[in-house]
Amino acid sequence: MIIGVPKEIKNNESRVALTPAGVLEMKKNGHTVYVQSSAGIGSGFNDSDYKKQGAKILKTIEEVYHKAEMIIKVKEPIKKEYKLIKKDQLVFTYFHFASHLPLTKAMIKSKSVCLAYETVELPDRTLPLLVPMSEVAGRMAIQQGAKYLEQPAKGRGVLLGGVPGVAPGKVLILGGGVVGTQAAKMAAGLGASVTIMDISLPRLRALNDILPANVVTMFSNTLNIEKAIRHHDLIVGAVLIPGAKAPNLVTREMLKDMKTGTVLVDVAVDQGGCIETCKPTTHEKPTFIIDDIVHYCVANMPGAVPYTSTVALTNATLPFALQLANKGWKKACQDDASLRKGLNIIDGKVVYKGVADAFKMKYHEVDGFLVD
Repeated sequence: MIIGVPKEIKNNESRVALTPAGVLEMKKNGHTVYVQSSAGIGSGFNDSDYKKQGAKILKTIEEVYHKAEMIIKVKEPIKKEYKLIKKDQLVFTYFHFASHLPLTKAMIKSKSVCLAYETVELPDRTLPLLVPMSEVAGRMAIQQGAKYLEQPAKGRGVLLGGVPGVAPGKVLILGGGVVGTQAAKMAAGLGASVTIMDISLPRLRALNDILPANVVTMFSNTLNIEKAIRHHDLIVGAVLIPGAKAPNLVTREMLKDMKTGTVLVDVAVDQGGCIETCKPTTHEKPTFIIDDIVHYCVANMPGAVPYTSTVALTNATLPFALQLANKGWKKACQDDASLRKGLNIIDGKVVYKGVADAFKMKYHEVDGFLVD
């Protein structure tokens, strides 16, 4: 199969979808890999690193899309790329369709095959291609939140770990999944007083067993959230519903009950956000302030640490990408139910229910597209 790796062109996105090591594995399996010139430079990989492993370097993004049967990316295509995507071309990337109607319409119009990292799901319901970036984002949520709690950034001027004689800062985490767990570990490691909420009692029991003593668990409901936001300095939104829009757990009305300079970090912003007042921001301009509350809502947080993120992502995606390249997408998805769940749009039809429901579009069963 002919594989294309374009340079990411989203604002301040320095990750690349395939490392030189990934290229080598593709070549060993008999595939041709085209990499756009300088695609890996932000992650520490030069064109020469790719050439050594057998990749062919193309100058322009247009050439990559034109030649490739399968495009492997990191982030969803942006408007400039819509017209480059061809009918029947397989696009394997993060899409997050349920929060982005223009993208959904564009991919329907393209009649391409859209296989989303974030909805590939194992039998135990874990999301193997979302986990590595969720791990990065969860840890970064605390790293960034701590920075924006500083007074020059209009935060409360609170040091999360405190010092002898001064109580540590308080961190509230909404969601006990991968993002929430990693955020709790990071915040606890800094010495903060941490509360993590979830709607699953079994999950809360598990978290109670594995997290340190400065993390307490609490059942998530509206009343508990309303009470907790009044006393916490940093609030992290870490709620995920695979393939669907995140629910709003923190409303605009709740901002008035928060302390001036409270920092909100909404990791779910690329799924629509779980904080009502959040809207996607960029690494170039990461924050905005509403009612004296600092909002950090960067939609590609792991892009700020591209080397770590790129290697972690390729480690997770490569086995699935090899299946798709070796067998073709139809046979690979017939053989692997986890990969089949990644299919979102095929030949202009929405085949993932969460996306269809988000926009009240017609839902088509995916099995009908897997027969020749």
